[in-house]
Amino acid sequence: MFPILEIAHSTLTPVWFILIAVLWIGFFFLEGFDFGVAMLLPFLGKDETDKRVMVNTIGPTWDANEVWLITAGGATFAAFPGWYATLFSGLYLPMLLVVLGLIIRGVAFEYRSKHPSSKWRNSFDWMATIGSFLPTLVLGVGFANFVRGIALGPLPTLNGDAPLVTTSFWGLFTPFALIGGILFVVLFCAHGAGFVALKTTGRMHYRAGRYATRLGWAAAIVMAVWAVMFNTMYAPANGTAHLITWIVSLLAVLLVVIATVCSGRRRDGFAFLFNGLAIALMMAAMFVKMWGNIGFRPVGVPFDMWIASSSPYTLKIMTIAAAVMVPVVLAYQIWSYWVFRKRISRESIPAGAH
Repeated sequence: MFPILEIAHSTLTPVWFILIAVLWIGFFFLEGFDFGVAMLLPFLGKDETDKRVMVNTIGPTWDANEVWLITAGGATFAAFPGWYATLFSGLYLPMLLVVLGLIIRGVAFEYRSKHPSSKWRNSFDWMATIGSFLPTLVLGVGFANFVRGIALGPLPTLNGDAPLVTTSFWGLFTPFALIGGILFVVLFCAHGAGFVALKTTGRMHYRAGRYATRLGWAAAIVMAVWAVMFNTMYAPANGTAHLITWIVSLLAVLLVVIATVCSGRRRDGFAFLFNGLAIALMMAAMFVKMWGNIGFRPVGVPFDMWIASSSPYTLKIMTIAAAVMVPVVLAYQIWSYWVFRKRISRESIPAGAH
């Protein structure tokens, strides 16, 4: 009845690693510009109407974009329980900071218009900015550490072979990790400014285009530094994988440059697309490096994506469910973006609706 049940476990484990990579790529492509818009809220918005316009550009879709993160987390829990358990037990504080930021951000969007006071709205706008900056920075630092390989050692218990993260919290903040955090912040801000330029008219449109251009050049420089450090200091041991990460990461730098040029020429659609593709390629390079060790560097303990994966039957049932539900979710998101595709202007904001 279900031919998928006959597929071997050794085949489905890599398939689910790739699917989780795709979910993270989708999350950063979509939520990246949401984070960027919110981080730019106090700077790009010159008055309360401007800020309302910026919030409206992402208002219909920001919460749906977070579904990609929830799905990635759920898929990791079900397909790779060992990976999930190691992440949440050894990196509890960084995970908590991400969740805390997302909570602050969600509260800010929901409550900023609940009171007519300008001070009230400004406070929640800053909450949205901080709540977007925090997960962006932490995730950037986190994925840079996955590229490095987070040290794992044996847990001192009777079994003697359970994995334990041996890197301290402050040990995560290496120069390469900080470059990764800065890259995520600057690149997402450029992506967000490009989205505002794509979705607005008038003064906001031109101001966002200027921000996208300036931030884009900064992002290209930081990404070039990141690509060189990645491929010289933490390159994959496999020669083919190393060649792939060089090609993919340098292509990501090139796409950021092209997106920046497009922003300067008011080709907003192309700028947004190329920035999004650059983010996708950047993440793809990281997951190529994470192949097999899933972002860890085990010492004295057996740990890889096959050891950390679920039972064969679990993976097979998950594959059937994903084959049914993923097209439905994609169709809904495409439909929602199509419905809310029109540009927004200051004149479209009713008087007093800030």
